[in-house]
Amino acid sequence: MSLPLNGIKVIEFSHMVMGPCAGLMLADLGADVIKVEPIGGDKTRRLRGAGAGYFPMYNRNKRSLAIDLKSQEGKAAVLELIKTADVFIENFRPGALDKLGFGWDDLSALNPALIYCSEKGFLEGPYSHRTALDEVTQMMGGLAYMTGPPGRPLRAGTSVVDITGGMFGAMGILAAMNERHVTGKGKRITAALYETTAFLVGQHMAQKAVTGTAAAPMPARVSSWAIYQLFDTKDDEQVFVGVVSDGQWKILCNAFGLEHLLEDPELAENRDRVINKDKFLPQIEAAFKSMTKADLMAKIENLGLPFAPIGKPEELFDDPHLNAEGGLLDMEMEDGGRCKLPALPISLDGKRPALQMDPPKAGEHTDDILASLGLDVADLKSRGVI
Repeated sequence: MSLPLNGIKVIEFSHMVMGPCAGLMLADLGADVIKVEPIGGDKTRRLRGAGAGYFPMYNRNKRSLAIDLKSQEGKAAVLELIKTADVFIENFRPGALDKLGFGWDDLSALNPALIYCSEKGFLEGPYSHRTALDEVTQMMGGLAYMTGPPGRPLRAGTSVVDITGGMFGAMGILAAMNERHVTGKGKRITAALYETTAFLVGQHMAQKAVTGTAAAPMPARVSSWAIYQLFDTKDDEQVFVGVVSDGQWKILCNAFGLEHLLEDPELAENRDRVINKDKFLPQIEAAFKSMTKADLMAKIENLGLPFAPIGKPEELFDDPHLNAEGGLLDMEMEDGGRCKLPALPISLDGKRPALQMDPPKAGEHTDDILASLGLDVADLKSRGVI
């Protein structure tokens, strides 16, 4: 498959989620992403618990160069590599790479066409010096407040800010690459967790501006739709159903023997139904409760109404839709096991970006990468540089 970023070389100095996610976006779209790691590999490889999936999810389609950057020889080798690169990605604490000679000033002087992307906690401002994490910015930016019930802020159930921040970084890189076609010059791009969080809750800020009323946490919100919630089924399962138009309301009532509700003028429009939910909701609940989960979903799907079972991440491995058209990529893990993980959620001319390379073993491509620069690989190994 010909990919749009074929021929683009990316050097990635990153760990955890945000930086690797930015690199993944480019790698899946065809860029040659070289992940520079310390000898022995990125510590993210060895995380356990909630972090155990970070490395395999965000590092496929990349090559690994394991090298001692604190040695003069290692630094010189990587700088030679950067001379040939289009993009540089990093997500270390502010100033860390400047001390090593890999900051924006040094690398842009070395390679004026280089696009330098930093993934940080905060953009410039009073908070720039702070150390940030996904959870930190979810808490301070209002996302945790909106996710949990009143008085119980709760971070989202995935690294949503890290992932989205990586996506914004990749978007900035692509914009800079387009501009470079005209100017021939690189650009410094910075994406940040806090500003990403603010963008994600922007709709709630706008709600306050438009209505004068602050948005309530999602579990306590007043929905804009009269039917937009979980319903119990006969077999003690749950199904989410949403009815978001007057046309869908008519379909629902006709299909479940509730035609009499259509005759009530107080239920004629959605805004009326939101106010008068007590007049009809018990009847909807009873109709749904009389059916099993499978039967209810089959009927609602046939009606063309929005619905969803309450899924778990581990159930997606066997999801027929994701498995049908390359939505899951079957790859080999570092320990030799196999796993199917989600592809980039886009299609190009009807095809999903495929797996080009499994997540690399630490230093798996070191010899090839350095040999391509004309360096003496055996000598570097003998001196412990690689």
